[in-house]
Amino acid sequence: MSLMSGFTALPHLGGLYGVYITRKEVNTWYPTLKKPSWRPPNKAFPVVWTCLYTGMGYGSYLVWKELGGFTEDALVPLGLYGTQLALNWAWTPIFFGAHKLKWSLIEIVLLTGTVGATMMSWYPISRTATMLLAPYLGWLCLATSLNYCIWRDNPEEKEE
Repeated sequence: MSLMSGFTALPHLGGLYGVYITRKEVNTWYPTLKKPSWRPPNKAFPVVWTCLYTGMGYGSYLVWKELGGFTEDALVPLGLYGTQLALNWAWTPIFFGAHKLKWSLIEIVLLTGTVGATMMSWYPISRTATMLLAPYLGWLCLATSLNYCIWRDNPEEKEE
């Protein structure tokens, strides 16, 4: 497998773990939540995430290649990318696994900001890579709004 394929496939690993967690919850717990009428249909999520993970993975390869690998210059742009990827992978276990709506909202706000920072760090290196993250940032804005509405409309029980 080429390096380009590896970089492109990497984000999907967390996506596969997310599918494992979400699979049961999307048919049991998730339907019990009050959700806004404008939310995307459940069937859209796997299609969207496949495209977004592929784009971000290929973008990371472009940045890595342009900077000559894991060099000192790559520390910030690829470090931010790795941070946002870890935050991305963490959201599903928090929301679907632990059912922590407030914590998932805080987490996705941090994720969205980190993706913005990643894009800013990538722009001087590769505009193409940066633009590959633009749909991701747009989707995260929608997902953050959705997470907020679900948190607002579904008060969590207070822990004693």
